[in-house]
Amino acid sequence: MEKKWWHSSVVYQVYPRSFYDSNNDGVGDLKGIIEKLPYLQNLGVDILWLSPVYSSPMDDNGYDISDYYSIAPEFGTLGDMDELIGEAGRVGIKIMMDVVVNHTSDEHPWFIESSKDRENPKRDWYIWKNPGADGGVPNNWISFFSGTTWEFDERTEQYYLHLFSKKQPDLNWENSALREEIYKMINWWLDKGVMGLRLDVINGLSKPHDYRNGDPDLPLPGAELYMNGPRIHSYLKEMNEKVFSLHDVVTVGETNFVAPSLAIKYTSQDRNELDMVFQFEHMSVDAGPEGKWDPVPLDFIRLKNILSKWQNKLYGKGWNSLYWNNHDQPRAISRFGNDKKYRVESAKMLATVIHLMQGTPFIYQGEEIGMTNCSFDSPEEYRDIETVNYYKKAVQEKGFSEKTVLEKIGKVSRDNARTPMQWDSSTNGGFSSGIPWIKINPSYESVNVEKAIEDKDSIFYYYRKLIKLRKSNKYGDLIVYGKYKLLMENHRSLFVYTRWDEGQKLLVICNFGEQREEFFPEGEIEMTHTNVLLSNYSRGEIAADKIVLRPYESLVLECLHH
Repeated sequence: MEKKWWHSSVVYQVYPRSFYDSNNDGVGDLKGIIEKLPYLQNLGVDILWLSPVYSSPMDDNGYDISDYYSIAPEFGTLGDMDELIGEAGRVGIKIMMDVVVNHTSDEHPWFIESSKDRENPKRDWYIWKNPGADGGVPNNWISFFSGTTWEFDERTEQYYLHLFSKKQPDLNWENSALREEIYKMINWWLDKGVMGLRLDVINGLSKPHDYRNGDPDLPLPGAELYMNGPRIHSYLKEMNEKVFSLHDVVTVGETNFVAPSLAIKYTSQDRNELDMVFQFEHMSVDAGPEGKWDPVPLDFIRLKNILSKWQNKLYGKGWNSLYWNNHDQPRAISRFGNDKKYRVESAKMLATVIHLMQGTPFIYQGEEIGMTNCSFDSPEEYRDIETVNYYKKAVQEKGFSEKTVLEKIGKVSRDNARTPMQWDSSTNGGFSSGIPWIKINPSYESVNVEKAIEDKDSIFYYYRKLIKLRKSNKYGDLIVYGKYKLLMENHRSLFVYTRWDEGQKLLVICNFGEQREEFFPEGEIEMTHTNVLLSNYSRGEIAADKIVLRPYESLVLECLHH
């Protein structure tokens, strides 16, 4: 495998609306991100991924784009964007844009044209279908945001497809003129100096030609037909040829419903499609039979096996993205750790597990200071369209009690990740002196950047150590390219693995529980010459025959490698 600059990089995701508000209108903005670049430089990250900042009616917080070539006024101007690219570059940080090309906003000029009449030249840029045989929707597909994927247009008496909100009509990738327009747009951004692309729901571009019904027994009927659809690889190869290959750019595709064998097709260097994908398999270990809105306790052994499977199957063939958090997931510390008594310990432990695996790590804003899920008190406090739609459906159609539904969405809503970044203990956590667009997490007085930077033992400095280890001359290649092996796979609380290459071995031991656990070195683990590289508790000598791990303890040891 050819080594690439982004293999050893660490990516930091900013949700611009919630990062830092420079003009006190309650909404984070590009100038706010520019102001906080020294903080990101101090952390040590290399790539800054921005969730969408393009012009948008904000039905889905910017993932519904009405103009790819301009910036939403609440975030700033194109001049601010150019300044951010330049200023970030000066401190050694590359910008990754979020590219949304499965759909646009229904307020995009292309869709306005497309919906005028059936003969319009842009009619075929979107997916229009006649009503089904019964006069209703063309098929039984269900939207990611609840309800049918079809919206009837009175004027032209046809339905258009929307996998997400009805204000997010899907583009028709069969149309070559549309594809060329998209390639032109992405090249325009790359020519401005953008060096990373996160491609939203990219494996949903290719729909089956017959638009047949999906399996009614699946949580999302239809997704099995259009995710990883018939022409997806030819579209990505074409996009690579006409866009990616012309620039020094790193690409990561958001790909739900993907197994390792398919991820290798998407990311293998000799196939010229993408550089890496976001897979979601480890994000579904606490989803019940009804999907994410039906949370169940974590199946820890399954979590270990999923992460290890991705490590081993992609090794030397593709490339992993490594993450616990992003704008679409609740806070990992509240989900897989203990966000109260062991907040600091479990935050450091979770970071250790993921950062020492093979792949490129992603940090989501606030993760590095241990931000937790927010306690929303009422349905009115939620802003996320997916959450709001689910709440209405569960209460009005399914008859669940408001209390039950609030409890569920409190655990899994995407809004948990979208509360403002907590900078200090002043009003609104130092995010804004205006009224924030969404509730601020009440924890801001004790959990914030200012406190984290004052405390040399904070989660922030632990993340810095992990990033430095990945970039060190001595261990960098081992962490970035070394082999992976899971040990004690059936242990109910310990996540233990080794990373090794010629002449070097790291042993990573993490306790996912609140009880003390004992680790006995055996087989290939030789403890007579160990060196503690990192621990989230203070540690003395390591005994050769047994290590006792405290609640949520993590240990990284350099071992003798025969």
